[in-house]
Amino acid sequence: MSAAPAEPQPAVDRRTQLELQDAELTLARFDLDDAWWLGSWIVAHSREHSYRVAVDIRRVNQVLFHAALPGATPDNEHWIAQKSATCLRMERASALVSLQFEAMGLDPFRGWLPEGALAAGGSVPIKVTGAGTVAAVTVSGLSSDDDHDVAVAALEALREHQG
Repeated sequence: MSAAPAEPQPAVDRRTQLELQDAELTLARFDLDDAWWLGSWIVAHSREHSYRVAVDIRRVNQVLFHAALPGATPDNEHWIAQKSATCLRMERASALVSLQFEAMGLDPFRGWLPEGALAAGGSVPIKVTGAGTVAAVTVSGLSSDDDHDVAVAALEALREHQG
């Protein structure tokens, strides 16, 4: 007797995917050496795929890592500043903030975010178990979803690297 085929699983929508990442993607620690490793991973990954991006890792008042690859533009710097401001203020990925505001029917620019902040994908909080959000990693130069996905892949690689 053969087993019945498995029921197809419903596709997880993007908002649910981002909420799961937000809840699960934490690190054991994060220091300056980890910031260098994380930023260097993104640069190497981006070069391998010929991404024309800028990369930024920062705390509220301190840049820990920054790089602009060939093809990145001054606009990427502007986007980084806006997306990271959103991420650090809301302590959530900027892509998730955007979708949450949309789901509530709220305009994120009507007093909810600081001036100069932007709810677009690409900035992801760096969360440490027991400490919460300690920094943000931001990628700019691809689509909003792709910027986000590169940042998440890098955080997952760092978590694996940390063991």
